[in-house]
Amino acid sequence: MKAESGFTLLEVMIALAIFAVLAASVLSASQFVVQQSGTLQERLFATWLADNQLNELRLQAPPAKGRQQQNLRFDQREWRLEQIVTQASDPRLLKVEIVVRLGNGGPPLHHASTWVRALNE
Repeated sequence: MKAESGFTLLEVMIALAIFAVLAASVLSASQFVVQQSGTLQERLFATWLADNQLNELRLQAPPAKGRQQQNLRFDQREWRLEQIVTQASDPRLLKVEIVVRLGNGGPPLHHASTWVRALNE
């Protein structure tokens, strides 16, 4: 009689356990990558919104001092831009800070600042 060759039940179970551990690790790593890419996309859009707002301010008349909030819709999401205008140490300049968050609040995704000319009085 010829001896049959093949895997024993124990060998198959060990191989399946190793495969399951590897599959769980890959799934966990891919979930982390997807989450990080979503966060990166939010930060990129927040940077664009802040830069656009600062460039618009540079092209317009000097903004009024104080704090203002603006809600925008971009990329099918609501965004909140907070603009803080203060007098700089040089009386010819105003310091403008922009903080961008998602519309539902949460932590700031981007913070940008610049100086614009003040009104000549």
